[in-house]
Amino acid sequence: MLQAHREWSGPDLADRLKVSPRTVRRDVDKLRALGYPINAMGGVGGGYQLAAGTSLPPLLLDDEEAVAVAVGLRTAAGGAITGIAEISVRALAKLDQVLPSRLRHQVNALSAALVTMPTLAPTVDPAMLTAIASAVRDHERLRFDYTARDGAATVRDVEPYRLVHDGQRWYLVAWDTRREGWRSFRVDRMALRIPNGPRFTPKPLPAEDMASYVASAVTSGQYRYRAVITMHGPASEVALEVPPSLGVVEPVDDRTCVLRIGSTSLDHLAVWVAAFGFGFEVQEPPELVEHLRTLSCRLHRAAWAEDCARG
Repeated sequence: MLQAHREWSGPDLADRLKVSPRTVRRDVDKLRALGYPINAMGGVGGGYQLAAGTSLPPLLLDDEEAVAVAVGLRTAAGGAITGIAEISVRALAKLDQVLPSRLRHQVNALSAALVTMPTLAPTVDPAMLTAIASAVRDHERLRFDYTARDGAATVRDVEPYRLVHDGQRWYLVAWDTRREGWRSFRVDRMALRIPNGPRFTPKPLPAEDMASYVASAVTSGQYRYRAVITMHGPASEVALEVPPSLGVVEPVDDRTCVLRIGSTSLDHLAVWVAAFGFGFEVQEPPELVEHLRTLSCRLHRAAWAEDCARG
């Protein structure tokens, strides 16, 4: 009850638990002895509040929560955070000691069936993520050294708003105070400067769906060529063929969708869209259509070269 609701009066707790106020006081003393930081509040009848402590007290998890935590720890080895595998093993060993046998069987069955593919993307320090998340929470400006895709080094001063993970990389969405615009930064290319900057008044976010916003920025906004393609297939099926790090799929109707994808090479774009397995029409750029014609001729010659030589 204390975890579900931060403040309770003594009489309310006694009434909900169907016990006397004396029993409530005795039970609170037992929880304190276990390590739970519970503050007493003044007022009529007194009250109690579960506060943040200096150490982590025992956690009360229901069956579904315990299974979710255990499975999450076992699959965390493939995560994009430095050292997460070792940390997860230590935490799982502690949890495994207290799991009832019925739950341990469920966890073992799920773990035996799951295989996590390790990420090939650069990992980030958990302390870095914690520092950024704290700045987001407290509305404090961040200063950091940043290395761009082309290797150029810059110093940034930003107002941080969201951390976004695309399954491989971590991104920070922030307002760049010097460039006066929204930017997405790869966290693995950041080196924070200490201390943080002053507090700021938050601005309205550039989009409601920040995951889609970052996906659009990293898949097309940073590239020389940005393609908009009508795909003849349901968005749900096309999205299975297009990783979020490669393109953004927007549904049009039950049979078509729009793919927004970018690259520094028109040849790469032509090969990618031709390999997705759906019919398509290029809306832009017009140069991509010419590259598709060239690719088609090249493939045709390769496919019919032997017949042409015999003929």
